[in-house]
Amino acid sequence: MKKWIVLVVVLGGAWFGYTQWRAWPGRVDANAASRPTTAPVITTNINFAVNAAGEIGPAEQVSVRPEINGKIEVLRVDLGDRVKRGDLLFQLDDKELRQEYASSKTAIERAQLELAKAERDFRRAEDLRREKLISEELYENTRTIFELARNAVDRSQKDLAILEERLTKTKVLAPFDCTILTRPVSVGQAVSGSGGFNSGTEVLTIADLTSMIIIAHVNQADVPRLTASQEVEVTVEAVAGLKVTGTVERIAPQATIKNNIKGFAARILLKNVDQRIRPGMTANIKIPVASASNVMAIPLAAVFTERNPENGQQERYVYVQRGEGFERRSVEVGVSDFFYAEIQSGLQSGDIVAVEPPKESRDKQNKNLAGSRPGGSEASATKVASGPGAKPAGSTNAVPAVPVGGGRPVSGPVTR
Repeated sequence: MKKWIVLVVVLGGAWFGYTQWRAWPGRVDANAASRPTTAPVITTNINFAVNAAGEIGPAEQVSVRPEINGKIEVLRVDLGDRVKRGDLLFQLDDKELRQEYASSKTAIERAQLELAKAERDFRRAEDLRREKLISEELYENTRTIFELARNAVDRSQKDLAILEERLTKTKVLAPFDCTILTRPVSVGQAVSGSGGFNSGTEVLTIADLTSMIIIAHVNQADVPRLTASQEVEVTVEAVAGLKVTGTVERIAPQATIKNNIKGFAARILLKNVDQRIRPGMTANIKIPVASASNVMAIPLAAVFTERNPENGQQERYVYVQRGEGFERRSVEVGVSDFFYAEIQSGLQSGDIVAVEPPKESRDKQNKNLAGSRPGGSEASATKVASGPGAKPAGSTNAVPAVPVGGGRPVSGPVTR
C-alpha cells in the first residue's frame, strides 16, 4: 500500500512540473510584452554622488590615568556625566604624602639650623686663620662642613618641591569640557601611575561629544573624486530622518582593505552635532561629485557604447524612433547617475529612444556573429541572440564615467 502512495505522489509531482514547464514560454513572452521598450527625452536634474559608510566617534577622546600610584578616595563622576574644564574628576588618598611632606619640612628646618651653625664656625675659622691662630687643615675642615650643610639644605628643599608636585597630582581635573564615557574603577581601588606597569590604570574615559567625526572607508575608485573641505550629507541609521552636514577633513595617503574591499580612510567632521548622535553609531555618507540642472536626459539603459575600429575610441550611440523603425545616432553624454544620462548633443526634446537594440539591429549583429564563427550559421547565431533583452554582439549598455569635479568632458565609459 505504501508503495502505491509513493508512486501516486511521484506521478503527481511529475505532471505538475510538466504543466509548469509548458506554461513558462507564455509567461516570458507576457513579461517581455509588458516591459517598456522605448522612452522619451525628458528634462530633469541629475545628481551623482559617492556613497560610503563609517562609524561615528568623538574628535577628542582621552583615557584618564593617574600619574602616581595611590588609592581612589574621591570619584564623584559616573557614566554620561558632563563636566566642565577644571572640574574634579577623581582624587587619590594623599595621607602618606602629607606625612612625608611634613617630615620634609622638619628636615629642612633642621638642615637650616645646622647650616647656620656651620656658617658661624666657618666665619670664626676665617678670622683665626688670618691671625694665624689655627692650622690650615682645621680651616679647610670647617669650610667643608659649611659646604655640606648648605648642600643638605638644597637637597631638602628639592625633596619638598617633589612632594608638593606629587600632592598636586593626587587631584585629576578635566582638561576640557567633556562627557564621561567609561568608568571601570570604583572608590577605594588601588591604581598605578602612568609611569608604571602597563602605562597605569585607566580610571575614566572622557570625550568632547560636541565635536564628532566619522572615519569612512571609501572605495579606491571613488577616492580621486574627493577633495579636502568638501561638504557631504550624513544620515544616521539609529536616528530616523536625521540628516546632518559634514566636511571632509583628511584622506589617508595609503589604502587599506576592509571587508575584502580596498579603499582609503576618510576623516569627516560633523557640523552642528545633534544631541541624539552618540559614539559608535553607524553613519551613511553621501558625497556629491557632479550635478546638472534642467538638462535633456534619457534612461541610462538607452545609451550604448562600442569601440570604433577605425580610431579605437569608444563611441556612444542611441536608437531614435523614426516612423515604425529606428535609426542609430551618435550622442555626447555628460553627467549621469544610476538612472539617467545627460545628453549634450545628438538628440532633441520630444525624440523617442529605444531602451534595447531594435530587432533589425540584433539580426544584423547576429549575422556578423554567425559569419565570424568557424562552421557557424545564421540560424544558430539568431538563436543565440534572440529573446527579450538581447543585445547585439560588440555593443553594451554603458554608464558614462562622471568627470572629476563635475566637469562636462567625459573621461570614458564604464560598461555595466
